[in-house]
Amino acid sequence: MFRTVSTFCTTSAPPEMGRELEGRTEMRISLTRDFVKKVPIPDRPVDYRDTRLKGLILRVMPTGVKSWYCEYARAKRVWLGRVDAVGYSEAFEAAQKILSEFYRGIDPIEARKPAPDVPTLCDFLDGDYAIWARANQRAHEQNLGRLKATFKSLLAKKMDAISALDIERWRGKQVERGLSHQTLNRDISSIKACFNRAVDWEILDRNPITKVKKARTDDRVKVRFLSGEEEERLRNSLDQREIRRRQERASANAWRIARGYEPLRNMHELLFTDHLKPLVLLSINTGARRGELFDLTWENVDLDRRLMTVSGMTAKSKRTRHIPLNREATWVLKGWQEQTEKSSGLVFVNDDGQRFDRANTSWRGLLKQAEIVNFRWHDMRHHFASRLVMGGVDLNTVRELLGHSDYDMTLRYAHLAPEHKMKAVEVLDRQDLHVAA
Repeated sequence: MFRTVSTFCTTSAPPEMGRELEGRTEMRISLTRDFVKKVPIPDRPVDYRDTRLKGLILRVMPTGVKSWYCEYARAKRVWLGRVDAVGYSEAFEAAQKILSEFYRGIDPIEARKPAPDVPTLCDFLDGDYAIWARANQRAHEQNLGRLKATFKSLLAKKMDAISALDIERWRGKQVERGLSHQTLNRDISSIKACFNRAVDWEILDRNPITKVKKARTDDRVKVRFLSGEEEERLRNSLDQREIRRRQERASANAWRIARGYEPLRNMHELLFTDHLKPLVLLSINTGARRGELFDLTWENVDLDRRLMTVSGMTAKSKRTRHIPLNREATWVLKGWQEQTEKSSGLVFVNDDGQRFDRANTSWRGLLKQAEIVNFRWHDMRHHFASRLVMGGVDLNTVRELLGHSDYDMTLRYAHLAPEHKMKAVEVLDRQDLHVAA
């Protein structure tokens, strides 16, 4: 049986009565260098708890191995080292430090874990995030390219080394360059979402830029839509462009025939000379986003019921919506289907038979010819909504047609229906009040 320490140690206070635990004995004593050196080898493991520093423990094993431990919480211990390598004074100081850190909220076990191999922002964007983006974002190439170009100065830094201050310094430089707060808010949302993915995948313990706030902006800014005169000029420019392209094709064919070449298809036989006119007319008559039209398939066009379906797989809101087709939109799609002789697959494809990804050159040329400025392709969606509201269509119906998940997005068009506000304040008029108009 184990012998009590009082029979061999006279330099320290006798140990308190030990208690038997499962598989070991536990005793309390004022630990000293001499005690540690002379403590006998027991028949079973013994833990000696220091009475001067609560938490410091000397464990002696039947094999003769003596080790230091620091118990900082119930059933939670940190191994400090073996007695032959760590003396009492060192063990005492180490235990003090651990207990101090624990009282300040630092878990010693978590602190001792090796730091994770955190990637640089560039490696993360090119690696795990790119894989996720390809599977979940339609415009993943554009999104990744924008992130890397926008935050180029931070690409070489490890993600856990990027701070909120880094983002604020970046924002300050962009403001000096003249970028709008709306643009910067979108970029900040994108980079914060990127860091949130890293947290979800346990690459980061926390998002170091989570405290970066968006700048305050006017979310009820006046939307850009075409005046009646501008729309007329846009339509005239579309028609003039069609005439010019037919004339150029006729001239090219005359040149080819004169030299014995096979002529190209006669554009006078076609309703549309290319994709631009049908895309523009559909945009202003359906309010569909450009990407939604690029992704539109004939399977989602019902000409008999005059209905166009925007699939949730391609919609920005991830929700399927159905858009009724007015007469002009129906005429465009019927004519395009007859011209392309297709009833399946993508409605619009490029010269290589692939999905469109841009129409910038032809669009800019059209606007220049129509003398229309400060007008984006996306503004045709605003034009569609504005015409509906000014025509008396209620905002909730407009919201459903646009596919807005947030009603606040639709409220930007509310000012275009002033007659509703006028009717609201007219209820305050006294019936007997006669005011000259």
